[in-house]
Amino acid sequence: MKLDQPATALQWYSKGLQRFPDEAFMLQGMARVHEMLGEVQASAALYRRVLSRDAGHIEAIASLASNFFYSDRPEIALRYYRRLLQMGVHSAELWTNLGLCCFYASQFDMALTCLERALALAEDDVAADVWYNVGHIGIGIGDMGVAFQAFKVALAADPQHAESMVNLGVLEMRRGNVEAARASFRSAARLSPHLYEAQFNGALLAYKVG
Repeated sequence: MKLDQPATALQWYSKGLQRFPDEAFMLQGMARVHEMLGEVQASAALYRRVLSRDAGHIEAIASLASNFFYSDRPEIALRYYRRLLQMGVHSAELWTNLGLCCFYASQFDMALTCLERALALAEDDVAADVWYNVGHIGIGIGDMGVAFQAFKVALAADPQHAESMVNLGVLEMRRGNVEAARASFRSAARLSPHLYEAQFNGALLAYKVG
């Protein structure tokens, strides 16, 4: 893996599985490699094999939960995340993911409760991400005031949080604050050149103002 030869790594893992069938450590390694290569289905299948050998494997449960969430099945992802809670895992990231699953499963009251727990546990390095997701839920329920404040707090926690800048710019654009929106999009594009949303919304703003 350090030589950036994932295909060779998979071959060695396969040889290892011939000697040690269904060894959870080998399966986990293969799953990580497939996930790194963007082969989500192959990774998920291997993580399921890991769980068949070790039902309490935290990484496998979390990865499958994430896979179900991004496959538009938040209700199933919610079961996996709840399983992690039952196992004693408590972190800001877990509560944030629970909140998002509840939100997309239309359990809005539970979503806010989960995000409150996430904020209570959040360290400085993840606080901005939690507030960013609070802002998204604010937009989802139509409370633009909450969304605006959440993105502001996210930027106060991490001034380099480009995603919050983009969303703040969108809200400023809706309010008619053209210069503030333009400044947000430019800052986001400078901080994260790979972030297409900043470029797209900047172009959309330029088009609207002629």
